[in-house]
Amino acid sequence: MAFDLLIKNGMVIDPISKIHRKYDIAVDAGRIFSIHCPEDFGLENSAKDMLDVQGSLVTPGLIDLHTHVFPDDAELGIGADLVGVQQGVTTLVDAGSAGAVTFPRFVTNVVEKNTTQVLAWINIAGDGLCSGRDELSDLTKLDKENVAERIGQYPIIRGIKVRMSSSVLGNSGLEPLKIAKTLSREVGLPLMVHIGNGPPELGDILDVLDAGDVLTHAFHGKKGGIFKGDEILPEVRQALKRGILFDVGHGNSSFSVQTLQKAQRAGIKPYSISTDIYLANFNGPVYSLTTTLSKFLALDFSLDEVIAATTVAPASILGMEHEIGSLQVGRIADISILTIEDGVFEFIDAENKTFKGRQLLQAKFTIKAGKVLKCR
Repeated sequence: MAFDLLIKNGMVIDPISKIHRKYDIAVDAGRIFSIHCPEDFGLENSAKDMLDVQGSLVTPGLIDLHTHVFPDDAELGIGADLVGVQQGVTTLVDAGSAGAVTFPRFVTNVVEKNTTQVLAWINIAGDGLCSGRDELSDLTKLDKENVAERIGQYPIIRGIKVRMSSSVLGNSGLEPLKIAKTLSREVGLPLMVHIGNGPPELGDILDVLDAGDVLTHAFHGKKGGIFKGDEILPEVRQALKRGILFDVGHGNSSFSVQTLQKAQRAGIKPYSISTDIYLANFNGPVYSLTTTLSKFLALDFSLDEVIAATTVAPASILGMEHEIGSLQVGRIADISILTIEDGVFEFIDAENKTFKGRQLLQAKFTIKAGKVLKCR
């Protein structure tokens, strides 16, 4: 049987299938047709096109769980394809740039106009981030009923975003989180909760959350984080036991190497690795999802761990583990082709702390629904 594309000679890493070895992948009609050993001869003659990726990694399409890609309306936004398929990322999740009022425009101007699959955490505030960055300081701007309506209208909404730091909240306290949590339980979707400088206290925030909710910026270095001195907060341990999921959300000011290393020593690792990429950090300190993964390789995470944290982990959070995040036969052919370069590389965290690593991941090709795209 003829098929559209044969990806040859790559080192395939698929955490769901526990694969880390050389395989060839056949793609047909935008889906994965077969995965087989390179020794299986004769398939080249059945392929309409062939992509030889000798020396490269072949992974499920990378998923960035925390991005801001609503550039015409939210001032911090950046183009989805620029940080998506052009950087080896097949799925982006916008983290609250749009709320119920602005969501139809987000769909028209972003979701429908980009090759990258764009999903969303809808902001509990009506305008999202389109009217400034203190969206929860006025409780009258919270839009629970209309958010519920939008969730019913748009299946790309995979959860609800609420930003729980003092600069966003003003004097609103825990009330926006409680409103968002009530809605999340009603509609059966998780929360993504941004944390930063308090108030509120982190322990009080964590007490509101349920299993499957995501704490993003979990490894920031500001006051009121997951540590008190050198000790992990008891509420943090309790939250992890309850199934709260810790996400990186690097951003401009929300990832501290020191915090991450302390957490590692305490036996705590992120469940998912995301960038919080937007216009102001695209040229540093974030750059890309692959650069962010390279930082974690420098911090003694294994290659399989960082791939899992950007494929199967976010797919599970989004309730889409049967659709994206794996190279299983029959899945949509969303595939990332990456190179890994050995050397000495200098990285920087969100607190301007530099550190060195010995491996650099870079995106070479993105395959989106079977179509091969060269990365920039």
